[in-house]
Amino acid sequence: MHRHNSSSPCWLSAAVVAMVLTTAGCHWKNPAERAATPILEKNAVARGGRDAWRAVKSMSWSGKLDAGKRRDEAKLAMAYLRPRSELRAEARRALAHADRPPPEPTIELPFVLEMERPRKTRLEIRFQGQTAVQAYDGEHGWKLRPFLGRHEVETYTAEELRLASQQTDLDGPLMDYAAKGNRVELVGTEPVEGRDAYRLKVTSPDGQSRNVWVDTETLLDVKLDGTRRLDGKARPVWTYFRDYKSVDGLMIPHLLETAVEGIPGSEKIRIDHVVVNPKLDRERFAKPD
Repeated sequence: MHRHNSSSPCWLSAAVVAMVLTTAGCHWKNPAERAATPILEKNAVARGGRDAWRAVKSMSWSGKLDAGKRRDEAKLAMAYLRPRSELRAEARRALAHADRPPPEPTIELPFVLEMERPRKTRLEIRFQGQTAVQAYDGEHGWKLRPFLGRHEVETYTAEELRLASQQTDLDGPLMDYAAKGNRVELVGTEPVEGRDAYRLKVTSPDGQSRNVWVDTETLLDVKLDGTRRLDGKARPVWTYFRDYKSVDGLMIPHLLETAVEGIPGSEKIRIDHVVVNPKLDRERFAKPD
């Protein structure tokens, strides 16, 4: 008598379904992920729409950045091209025994930041007739620091490469989060500068996590956290996004302010002009020969 093994087809069907789900990039969402989904959808709409952002391949920002209140401190900051909080601390140490003139107004330096998918960046800062450059092509990074008298191109350090590889794409971690392999969970609601905001935990494919706060009314990103190494210690960092303006239908913040735990003051970047999809030559990011 022939006996039909009924367990095999069931097991095979389950395996096929699992394979299809995996191939399609699906996964079972936990309650916190499900709670975040409608917020993410509204955030995408508030920022101009997912399709509009997908059409953005490159972007250019120009404006001024806060380099500190002392000209010598600003020069040191531009010379090293490191986070300004770290530079301020170094400048204070360097000037600890110097005669200090009366406080000067905050020095704002012209900058141009060019971005291209995926994660390519080129930052140019002008100071006293010279131009400092810091660029990353998605794999390698280089810098030019004429304010130290270094007129030859230098490669990124291992720490600089690590930070560059972890930076968000030009549309941030929330837009098209699933396509980027990010997992987003709703942590709760917290005040940010006197307004309620959703706190969303974003976990990247490599397991790194950070938080993004989205205003409950405007549904725009208003705060992002991270870490920065200073004096051998990892310190929490918060960046605030303000003064949103529409550029070609995309909502883009025109004032960014960053604060580092344990460091007085903050870093401000004012964006005066935004160009969507500028034509950028590949050589803009590649290390010069």
